Amino acid sequence: MNNRGDNDDQDHYRVFNDFERRMASRKKSILDNTSPMIWKTVSERKSSPGIEGLNLSSFDRPMAPTTEIRELRVFLATWNVGGRTPNNDLNLEDFLLVEGTADLYICGFQEIVPLSAGNVLVVEDNEPAAKWLALISQALNKPKQESVYSNAAFSASRTTTCSSSSCGSEESRTPSSLSFFQRPNLKVLSRNYRVDSSLLKTCNCPVIDTSVGWEARRSKRFSDPSTDSSNNVEPENFRVHENFLFDDVPATTKMPGQMSYRLIASKQMVGLFLSVWARRELIPHISHLRLDSVGRGIMGRLGNKGCIAISMSLHQTSFCFVCSHLASGEKEGDELRRNADVAEILKHTQFPKLTKNPNCHAPERIVDHDRVLWLGDLNYRVALTYEETRVLLEDNDWDTLLERDQLNMERGAGRVFSGFQEGQIFFAPTYKYSQNSDAYAGEMTKSKKKRRTPAWCDRILWRGEGIEQLSYIRGESRFSDHRPVCAIFAVEVDVKSLNKGRFRKGYSCAAARLVEDCIPQRHSFYD
Repeated sequence: MNNRGDNDDQDHYRVFNDFERRMASRKKSILDNTSPMIWKTVSERKSSPGIEGLNLSSFDRPMAPTTEIRELRVFLATWNVGGRTPNNDLNLEDFLLVEGTADLYICGFQEIVPLSAGNVLVVEDNEPAAKWLALISQALNKPKQESVYSNAAFSASRTTTCSSSSCGSEESRTPSSLSFFQRPNLKVLSRNYRVDSSLLKTCNCPVIDTSVGWEARRSKRFSDPSTDSSNNVEPENFRVHENFLFDDVPATTKMPGQMSYRLIASKQMVGLFLSVWARRELIPHISHLRLDSVGRGIMGRLGNKGCIAISMSLHQTSFCFVCSHLASGEKEGDELRRNADVAEILKHTQFPKLTKNPNCHAPERIVDHDRVLWLGDLNYRVALTYEETRVLLEDNDWDTLLERDQLNMERGAGRVFSGFQEGQIFFAPTYKYSQNSDAYAGEMTKSKKKRRTPAWCDRILWRGEGIEQLSYIRGESRFSDHRPVCAIFAVEVDVKSLNKGRFRKGYSCAAARLVEDCIPQRHSFYD
């Protein structure tokens, strides 16, 4: 019996020892496979490369600015008005194609005053410019139900008396309107039509967060809870420089409040006059507004010839509008003088710097802009005799005429307007017409002194990507010895969003993975 009991005890010890060995083996196996973070010191722990590459402070950063491309309609018109001053019966609705309602209107005129010695050398007459501004504003801001737009673009100036229902609104016939045409003043009128300078911005370039700058603002935000972080990315308010726009006098509020289009900027240089108008909704997105002019007239300096240039940015796209009047003459070699005018304009047009902010990208040269639109009386002629040109015109052989067009020839040879484009011309030469007539000068007389070879003097060109010309036509107004020319463009602009309050996709997933990787895991011995 004692032997049997001893055997039973030995069996129990054997089972117990075997169980202990298995438990010890299991425990050792578990401990060997356990995360080293539990058992090793801080200096001995192995960090995860994925975790090391993570920057916890960056997880609450907003998304980087994104770019969206939008398309706008831009209308341009050029007209050499031959030194004639308009009266208040001249209708510009057909000239401006207001029924199409573009987003931007750029109107360039040449010879708004006679190019006499008094206007060139003494005092600049700005009364005609004031009248043109009033007529443009009246056409652009007329109520749609009172529009007298005709489908025949640029219909001839009306010679019959208009009824009260078709010739403008009552506002255009008010005593104040009539008194303006009796005593126009460019400065007073421009203050009524122009945009209040406080609505424009010197720079609307998005602020790109660098790590240093962002961290500084972040620490400041947490140290001072009352600080509104949104103020750190807002562009500074625009202050119009008095040398570039009009007198710094508050604009009247009654009339502009009713206007769909506002005058952004305008400038006169002797007979040259350029104005830029924008739809009211676009005004908050216009910045970098600057003006310059280059005289190429008498002695190569005075303003009877030359250009006016206006630079601005719309959203994040820079624009340059150039209105020029180049050297005249149809003798052989005169085209070289016009080429020289273009070269000097490109060389000497210099827009001033607005700010020292390195993030502000305001081009200073014409060709540095994203989109360049050049219009004016470029004065290039047809390299044929008057008799040869008349024969081709009578045969409607415009293709042959355009092959001998000096601008086409000089551009093709790379001697002028390098990088610029022009749409195909489907209209008759725009110069020179007899007064109040559809006949070219010289058709009604045998005098060679008054005779001019018909030519496409009035042109519109462009430079840059994202520009598509939708139309290129001429008008039929007999107001001047030139016919007006206009074009409509579809222009792409870059719109950048700061994405305030938005975060990158995957942030929540990344944060969840980070929590799983960073929190030490506790293992059960009995799992």
